[in-house]
Amino acid sequence: MRSYDLSPLFRSTVGFDRLSRLMDSASRVDEAQLAYPPYNIEQSAEDAYRITMAVAGFTDSELTITAQENQLVVSGKPTKTDEGKSYLHRGIAGRAFERRFELADHIRVTGAELVNGLLHIDLKREVPEAMKPRTIAINSGSKAQPQVIENKAA
Repeated sequence: MRSYDLSPLFRSTVGFDRLSRLMDSASRVDEAQLAYPPYNIEQSAEDAYRITMAVAGFTDSELTITAQENQLVVSGKPTKTDEGKSYLHRGIAGRAFERRFELADHIRVTGAELVNGLLHIDLKREVPEAMKPRTIAINSGSKAQPQVIENKAA
């Protein structure tokens, strides 16, 4: 993986510390950690998303989903042990995992379900009314009425 020097970009920005930390941590991630468990991220509507993870062999009691601030953490810890079994080939990974997703502002988890070995996590962007763009009326100088202060023209 190549590393890029983004210091010129960060010299002219303010308040993007989280972005720089995210890019720095992404450059240090082990490639083996990225492969398990496999997942998809899809956009199901304009402001709705779904993360689908292949977690075959895990039950819902062995999976934990935690949403905190701008991070979603999905972890799995199998409780079954394979003592006494002899495998000729073992291709199904049943190891513990922890997968972290960075979420944008105003994204919240609306639900999760485990169906046929696939964990579906539904997310929705909910921007508060105060943060939505609004149109500002422009008053022209010729049509503006003078303000009256104590019965005197301003």
